[in-house]
Amino acid sequence: MPSPTPSPDAHPLTLPARPDLTGGRRIGVLLSHGFTGSPYSIRPWAEHLAELGYGVSVPRLPGHGTSWQDLNTRRWDDWVAELTGALDALRAEHDAVVVGGLSMGGALALRLAADRPDEVAGVIVVNPALASKRLDLKLLPVLKHLVGSFPGITDDIKKPGMSERGYTRTPLKAVHSFAQAWPGLVADLPRITAPLLYFRSDVDHVVDGASEPLILSRIGSADVERVALPDSYHVATLDNDAPTIFATSADFIARVTK
Repeated sequence: MPSPTPSPDAHPLTLPARPDLTGGRRIGVLLSHGFTGSPYSIRPWAEHLAELGYGVSVPRLPGHGTSWQDLNTRRWDDWVAELTGALDALRAEHDAVVVGGLSMGGALALRLAADRPDEVAGVIVVNPALASKRLDLKLLPVLKHLVGSFPGITDDIKKPGMSERGYTRTPLKAVHSFAQAWPGLVADLPRITAPLLYFRSDVDHVVDGASEPLILSRIGSADVERVALPDSYHVATLDNDAPTIFATSADFIARVTK
């Protein structure tokens, strides 16, 4: 069965490089949105980087931007494959590529950096999820066959009036697939040698504190910078600290792609 038509907010974004602004080199940036979200949640970040001359790709992960029922038919390997294809396309047209993402998008960026260490110049993650203290996740193998979804995790944003326009339900088969990928990714963190820029909100109602110590203690990179986001919740790319993410990531990209 074909997927439902994506909403206008969810369309992928591709913005061309302007090497005249980046010292004559073509620099690509691959950004991924999070689980139950869409490119809309990181569009301002992508557009900021494009204005500085970077070629930016923001794919729409399979099952996102359509319906939660559609997402429930998709799995971790589908999302990895989508981003891998986008990385291949950027690599073909750019001198260097940095990967990044929000939440599950951050986990996917780390997956690419572990799988393709010689092809990723840097990694940027915003509130990435690789683990959780939630006890109900242990029940997913059973619950996913009994109920289709839980209440949504969208719009954890401190800034008034902002919405990421994600799903209002969390599909359990899909989220179980994501959680099943965590141990393998954690085990492969030492394979990541690219510089890492790690943004973390002081208050995050979606991703708890289990992921950060795993990432920072196990990653193979010797170049790691953590940046606190004191005035944002989970979807920090649309929140009060978004300007910090935009400016700091731009400086990081310029540094690691020289």
